[in-house]
Amino acid sequence: MSVPACVSFLSDYGHADEFVGVCKAVMLGLAPELTIVDISHDIPAHDVRAGALTLVRAVQYLPDGIVLAVVDPGVGTDRRCVAVETESGILLGPDNGLLAPAVAMIGGARRVVSLTNDEYQLAAPGPTFAGRDVLAPAAGFLAQGVLMEELGEAVDAASLTPGLIPLPTVEAGAVVGEVWWIDRYGNCQLNIDPDELGALGARLGEPVEVRLATGDRQARWVRTYADAKPSELVVVVDSYGLMSLALDRKSAAIECGLHAGSGVTIVPPGGGV
Repeated sequence: MSVPACVSFLSDYGHADEFVGVCKAVMLGLAPELTIVDISHDIPAHDVRAGALTLVRAVQYLPDGIVLAVVDPGVGTDRRCVAVETESGILLGPDNGLLAPAVAMIGGARRVVSLTNDEYQLAAPGPTFAGRDVLAPAAGFLAQGVLMEELGEAVDAASLTPGLIPLPTVEAGAVVGEVWWIDRYGNCQLNIDPDELGALGARLGEPVEVRLATGDRQARWVRTYADAKPSELVVVVDSYGLMSLALDRKSAAIECGLHAGSGVTIVPPGGGV
């Protein structure tokens, strides 16, 4: 038996309104055997960067198939919706930087199509719900077996809007980065790789200085959250292989006054000025 097609769905629609349910209904109306995986629908409204970061964290674990991502503050403008073919499937979304990091994570784009063929779209009473009228139908038709090239005109993969994900820098023996993501426990994922700290002499079990807008703090590099002493700020390699600031069973974000985008500088022993 053939395995039903799968769509992994991410958006900033939330669950208070009908938007997620309507998009799913459109897809299932076209492909009733479709399996839909909800990645998240609680991306902060209009926050393309947060959506891109969520998608890039998740994409390597998603089943092969179709990824539908909708965080689209430019809906109704001349920004295009695209289908991007990769080794493991097709990503659908607005071309606003949302898809680019995930595409790079899974090996890059093989082909890109702009979703311009209205034969594979819903007749729209207005231009402000592309998730329902353009992207969800594209996912449903692809799951039905429609070829990607039928959905619109081919475009140069190099013309895709890049993701706006900042990289850390090394300055005066310290790593200057920022908070990428705060999980529901208040752990603060940083855009800092442990190898970057290791190259500057930081070691597991040793103290580091953490410089924040709210003041400098001492922390310790530990293996797991439970290694933190009560009220001790620690840095730990999280489940995605990046450094995180954490407190054992408390919110590091609240304790340190951090949010996504907050600047964080980590100074290994003997580093900094």
